Amino acid sequence: MAPAPAIAVALLALAFCWMAVTAEDKAPIKWQRANATFYGGADASGTMGGACGYDNLYMAGYGTRTAALSTVLFDDGASCGQCYKIACDRKRADPAFCKPGVTVTITATNLCPPNDALPNDNGGWCNLPRPHFDMAQPAWEKIGVYKGGIIPVMYQRVPCVRKGGVRFRMVGHDYFNVVIVMNVAGAGSIKSMDIKSSDSNDWLLMSRNWGANWQSGTYLTGKMLSFRITITDGQTIEFKNVVTGGWKFGQTFASKLQFK
Repeated sequence: MAPAPAIAVALLALAFCWMAVTAEDKAPIKWQRANATFYGGADASGTMGGACGYDNLYMAGYGTRTAALSTVLFDDGASCGQCYKIACDRKRADPAFCKPGVTVTITATNLCPPNDALPNDNGGWCNLPRPHFDMAQPAWEKIGVYKGGIIPVMYQRVPCVRKGGVRFRMVGHDYFNVVIVMNVAGAGSIKSMDIKSSDSNDWLLMSRNWGANWQSGTYLTGKMLSFRITITDGQTIEFKNVVTGGWKFGQTFASKLQFK
C-alpha cells in the first residue's frame, strides 16, 4: 500500500489536471480575423440554393442571415449549418464603412469559390488560405456600409439557435435515397447520420454526398423512416418514425426534436 503522503500528492495532481481540463472546456472562443463581402441582392434572393444544398433558405430555417464561406472555412461542406458571430473590425476598417459595436450571427449555407486568376488581396478574396465570408447583403449591412463593398471583420464560431425542430427533405431516387438535413441547432453541422426503416431493427450508416445531403444506397422508398444524428459537438438524437409511410421524393418532414 502506498504511503499516505504519496496518495495525497497523487490526488492533488489528479485534481489539478481536472481543473485544467475544466478551465480549458469553459475557455471563451477567441475572436479571429477575416474579411467580408456581400452578395445576393438587397432581398437576398440570389443566395437561395448554394453548395450546401438547402435550396430555399427560408424553408430551411435560415432566412437572410447566411453566408458563403471561403474554402478554408467551408471544409468540403462539413461546415454547412454552422453559425458564426461577425463584427466589423474597427481597428482595421475605414470608419466610413464600418458599423462598430454591432454583431450579426450567420449560418454557413454556401461556398465562396476561389478565383486564382486574381491576387488574394485584390479580388481573390476567397482564395486559399484566406478566411472570408461572402455574406447575404441584409446580414452584411448590419455591420457594414454598402459603399464599402468589403470590410475587415472579427468572427467566432457560436452555437446555433433555431425555431422548431430539425427538418428532413427526401430527394434522390430508388436505391439512392438522399436526405437534406436542415434547421439544426447546437453545433449546426453533422458528424454522422444513420437511417432505419420501420420493418427493420438495424441502423444503416449514411454518408455525406455533398454539403448537407446525406445518402443511403438501400431501397427504402415509401417506408416509414427513423434517423439517428450526431452533430459535431457530440450530441446525438434519434428521430423515431419522423418520415411517415408512403412518402414521396421532394417531401419535407419536420420533427419536434432539436439539439441544444
